[in-house]
Amino acid sequence: MNRKHITTLALAMALSPLAAQAATVKSEVEQDLDEARQEVRMEMAQARADLDSENLSLDGLKFGKHERTEANLPKGEITPRGDLLIDGKAVALDAGQRQQMLDYRTQVIGIAKTGLDAGERAAMLAIEATDVSLFRLIVGGLTGSLERRVEATVQRELQPMVLQICHRLPQLRDSQQALAASVPEFRPYATLDSDDVGNCERDLRKDLATR
Repeated sequence: MNRKHITTLALAMALSPLAAQAATVKSEVEQDLDEARQEVRMEMAQARADLDSENLSLDGLKFGKHERTEANLPKGEITPRGDLLIDGKAVALDAGQRQQMLDYRTQVIGIAKTGLDAGERAAMLAIEATDVSLFRLIVGGLTGSLERRVEATVQRELQPMVLQICHRLPQLRDSQQALAASVPEFRPYATLDSDDVGNCERDLRKDLATR
């Protein structure tokens, strides 16, 4: 065996443990990523189920300048049966008003689920972007290129999804205003106004750009 062969063999023997270690680490990373995917899916599925089964808080949908409700405003909720609860007490409703409550609840939950879909997609995109070779994962993490790539991908993919929320706000505001006119007790919670609707796309694009 000449010197060249000896050197090559020695180099291969030296690198072999490193290659095996890298393969082990990569396998562990892939397992962690698979577990992360499953966890995201389970959490989002539970969140969607909770929206359908639990009372809908009337201060849960906030846009624009109405980022908070007044501190002295009683807790308002709509139950899955269409009951309006103010501070835990049911407001008397006729059949038409109850149907309005149910329709409004359905619209709000639909928008909330769109937000959950976007959140799940963002998480999956981040996981997919991380599922690269060990070398690229390390180098990308050290240089910041991985983070920038994740941010760019998430912004590109999510913008059309979150803008769906804006497109549904005019109908939601109409329903909210009709319900406020029909049920006086609901009126203090009808805070969605024309500025919120008109500025929605601009505000969401701005939020995405700054993430």
